[in-house]
Amino acid sequence: MAKAGLSVERLAEGGAALADEIGFEQLTGAALARRFDVRLASLYSHVKSLDALKSQIALLALQQLADATTQAMAGRAGKEALWALADAHRDYACRHPGRFAAARHPLPPELAAASAGPRLAQLMRAVLHGYALPETEQVHAIRFLGSLLMGYVTLELASGFAHSAPDAQISWRRSLEALHVALVHWPAAPDAPPEAKKAPR
Repeated sequence: MAKAGLSVERLAEGGAALADEIGFEQLTGAALARRFDVRLASLYSHVKSLDALKSQIALLALQQLADATTQAMAGRAGKEALWALADAHRDYACRHPGRFAAARHPLPPELAAASAGPRLAQLMRAVLHGYALPETEQVHAIRFLGSLLMGYVTLELASGFAHSAPDAQISWRRSLEALHVALVHWPAAPDAPPEAKKAPR
């Protein structure tokens, strides 16, 4: 019988906190059961598997990240919106490294569709609206933007910049400046008509 007070929500919150401490990939059902001082069977009376538990943590992380990003971007547009979105992702990752990793956990299609993931994608699209990119180019720009954010933050969390100068914060700002310039001067598709290949003003 499940221990009183346990719920999927409590397990997700507890699992998220534990993932921040030990790493999302190191999270196990046994470790979370010990945290709640229950038997593993009690934990799995609420979630059917470790993957299901990790999916719940992923949903929580996506929701928190989307909320933080929405708040950061409120009232901003163009370059300011881009920097707000990027900073919100980096700040969340630094505060909650395990949850940030959880946000990339593969979800079943129905869970992914109902998650805050699509809202995060829409926030990225909202940023791109300020750069007047053609609709056909937006998916490429979103992937480019996501790759820069994910790559930089992942390397920083792994102490990839800890042993060189200047400070990583300076490189972060320079990277965002370069990203802004790249979006302003986004190249036209190779098969675009000649008039579409003119550099944007």
